Amino acid sequence: MSLIEKCRLINLPKIADERGNLTFIEGNKQIPFGIERVYYLYDVPGGAERGGHAHKQLEQLIIASSGSFDVVLDDGNQKKRFHLNRPYFGLYVCPYIWRELDNFSSGSVCTVMASRPYEEDDYFRNYKDYLLVRSRK
Repeated sequence: MSLIEKCRLINLPKIADERGNLTFIEGNKQIPFGIERVYYLYDVPGGAERGGHAHKQLEQLIIASSGSFDVVLDDGNQKKRFHLNRPYFGLYVCPYIWRELDNFSSGSVCTVMASRPYEEDDYFRNYKDYLLVRSRK
């Protein structure tokens, strides 16, 4: 299995109710890691891109809590684009995957669950450096 094939959409529980739906996420149950940090992106200007990095150890679940956006995953050999537009689907991203987020709809909210606290040492921020490390694996 290639590294990018480890990344996948996860169908999260959806409890339907005429008063509104509810989705929940419990670490190590619906997703393959414990949750150490949650953050969200919002008010992203039209045409802007986010991401543009990879992680050495961090695992993530990316959710379109509102609106829609695309996530482009790249393992150094192949790329795959995911369109996220439902709050009951999350995109699991494993370590050593370069990610870019684009095509944000107006009013979209991107929620990210992360397996680790913020650690600058865990980032690859330069794509050429990332490719160099990936070529050695």
